[in-house]
Amino acid sequence: MSDSMKEEVAQAQETENEAVDHTEATYDDQEGKTESGIGSTELEALRKLAEENQERYLRAQADFDNFRRRTRQEKEDFAKYASSKLVEQLLPVLDNFERAIQSSRDSKDFDSLLKGIEMTFRQLDQTLEQEGLKRMDAAGQPFNPDYHQAIMQVESDEYEDGTVVEEVQRGYMFKDRVLRPAMVKVKG
Repeated sequence: MSDSMKEEVAQAQETENEAVDHTEATYDDQEGKTESGIGSTELEALRKLAEENQERYLRAQADFDNFRRRTRQEKEDFAKYASSKLVEQLLPVLDNFERAIQSSRDSKDFDSLLKGIEMTFRQLDQTLEQEGLKRMDAAGQPFNPDYHQAIMQVESDEYEDGTVVEEVQRGYMFKDRVLRPAMVKVKG
């Protein structure tokens, strides 16, 4: 073997020795590590982080369940007590009816009773109107099935065909909806 070849072989062996030394050093560093290459301290830290995230998730889930339950309860309470304002406004009307009945029992004055009932009716009407209740005037109007319920057809020289001749039962609107259609007689 020539000297140059000997030098190349020596360099190759030296390089191989350095690689073995590096591999052994790396292996020594990894003796405390798991098969996946993660050290036991790192693994513990990851486990702890996973547990914390799980706890956070469960707390968030519980908070959301509580929120959903509270919202449902508030909705039920709102529906249950939604009419309480109107009922409160109707209490004076009820009081006036009781006074009128008691007064008529004591005095037998039916003119006063009629006057008291008329005043109480106006009070009731105003209260309901303030809440959005409106009367529909049907007589003389063209028949509209959205607002009127025809109960019979009649003959009349006064009105054209398809016109409401008489209102048998008043219809009401509540804000922008028909609460009860008017029962009417229509010229046929």
